[in-house]
Amino acid sequence: MAGAAEAALLLTWGANSYGQLGLGHKNDVLVPEELEDFPVCLLSIRSITGGGGHSAITTGDGQVLSCGCNSFGQLGLPWVSRSCQIPQQIEAFAEKVVHVAAGLRHALAATEGGLVFQWGTGMASQAKRACRGKMISSFLAAKEPCVVTGLEDVKVKRVTAGSYHSVSLTDGVLYVWGSNKHGQLASQEVFIAEPQKIEAHVFSGEKVEEVWSGWTHLVAKTETAKVFTWGRADYGQLGRSIQEGQVQVLPDAPDTCAQHTWSIPISLPCLTGASQIACGSEHNLAVTGSQCYSWGWNEHGMCGNGTEKNVHSPKPIRALHSAKPVLIGCGAGHSMTLCETRRQTLQK
Repeated sequence: MAGAAEAALLLTWGANSYGQLGLGHKNDVLVPEELEDFPVCLLSIRSITGGGGHSAITTGDGQVLSCGCNSFGQLGLPWVSRSCQIPQQIEAFAEKVVHVAAGLRHALAATEGGLVFQWGTGMASQAKRACRGKMISSFLAAKEPCVVTGLEDVKVKRVTAGSYHSVSLTDGVLYVWGSNKHGQLASQEVFIAEPQKIEAHVFSGEKVEEVWSGWTHLVAKTETAKVFTWGRADYGQLGRSIQEGQVQVLPDAPDTCAQHTWSIPISLPCLTGASQIACGSEHNLAVTGSQCYSWGWNEHGMCGNGTEKNVHSPKPIRALHSAKPVLIGCGAGHSMTLCETRRQTLQK
């Protein structure tokens, strides 16, 4: 008699010039492609994420695997000089990792005990300029996982990262550090050297339950399942239209903070209740019901719709219509989803 057995697929697509898709080659992929012979059981995977040219995965037993570019130490693999095309385990953690995030040239991890680690030197040059000759924190210039100072009195549950900034989430509260050029950290400072709290009034007094980050935009879901987006919108990455004057930046001033209007989160009704969201550099994925949606920058096909045209509002990915998304992740120009399928087996 025929029965069904659960199986899992790990699929990646988009930009792949450093092997960040983990497929063993460096060719761009326009539609989802399955990773074969993965080094751990796919059903044990708990989170997947991508950065500028690197990806990271966590498992149920607290392992972290990474692949792609390592020119700035962003893989946390000191024995890898430039890049690797197959995921490898980071061995520097003394306790289980529960969440991981990847920025442009850095990465973050939150452990079971609530600590946050950061590695990769992508934020170091901006930190040195902003600190004007003062010593910068070790975690801003580490090529292996290093504890982030300033969070000793809180227990972090989740982390996320942008191009040159980092975000952590405790019990309903966001802490941010790094570059604030576009006001994405809800502060008037140009660079925040150590974790700084974002007050609840920014989200209409609600607690934040989840947070995600693009290069210079952020997305947060509150306790009532409202989804807020704020930051840049050049490629449709906010999933909504922007009124003239709502988003402005001081021209030709790379080291100055954007005007305060950039840092005002606004809710996006069409995503209310989304179970998962992931941000790439300028594109996003979301799971609503049993469908996976994408929107934003699409130059490398990372929206998964078979084209390279930008998508300005959330649209379902038709290539995934027969599979139920379990986990999603985005890199700068690539996307990933772990899908649940039903495969027929013979039953004795």
